[in-house]
Amino acid sequence: MNNWLKLILLLLASAVLTRLIPFSSLFRNLDTMIHEFSHAMVTLLTSGRVSRIELNADHSGVTYSMITSAWSGLPIGLAGYMGSSIFVVWMFYLYHKRQQRVGIIVTASIALMMLILYVHHGFGVIWLIGFIVVSILMLIGPEWLRNGYFMLIMFLTLEESVISALTILLMSVTSPSAAGDAAGLARQFFLPPVVWGAWFAVFSIWCASRAARLFLRERKPAGVRTRSSYKRGGYSR
Repeated sequence: MNNWLKLILLLLASAVLTRLIPFSSLFRNLDTMIHEFSHAMVTLLTSGRVSRIELNADHSGVTYSMITSAWSGLPIGLAGYMGSSIFVVWMFYLYHKRQQRVGIIVTASIALMMLILYVHHGFGVIWLIGFIVVSILMLIGPEWLRNGYFMLIMFLTLEESVISALTILLMSVTSPSAAGDAAGLARQFFLPPVVWGAWFAVFSIWCASRAARLFLRERKPAGVRTRSSYKRGGYSR
């Protein structure tokens, strides 16, 4: 079967199956969390300052920050969608290597870090606390439940990373000024929003194809060891 057809079928299956699971909508904010966390980390890496982050019930988010130079806005603006797409590949890599526990620990640690440092009011606080508690319960629960939980968040982030990027591309055509990060980058770097939106969409699909290959590749048997190999001042999703 053609690899692109496999990817399309995998995305469609993800969209259908995850919506059949009760309360799965709540876990869609994981992609938003990674998106805003990526903005924040690149802001800090470019010597900027992050004042706060908002995570909203409609799966949107905003990172409020101050940057040191105009050009640092480029990597910061790109970080959200690209970071969440790279995160998807990492999640599928962990699945391939049977390291689901590591993925749950890392995502819960990111949630705890955001709760302590940046998210201090509103829906985001409740969501982060809930996500951390559920993740801890999964870690101490039976293996079959932990693995099922990991697959749920893995497929949700795959689906959300692609759909959100395609949505921004569509908005950059129909409502350019409201196209989130694409609009913010356009205001700073003069290329129209549709260029940035197209880049986000292409990159997310490329990462999704890498993730699909990892998922469809034969996994190592359990127990086998292998050698390791915006708003002004803030970006919004």
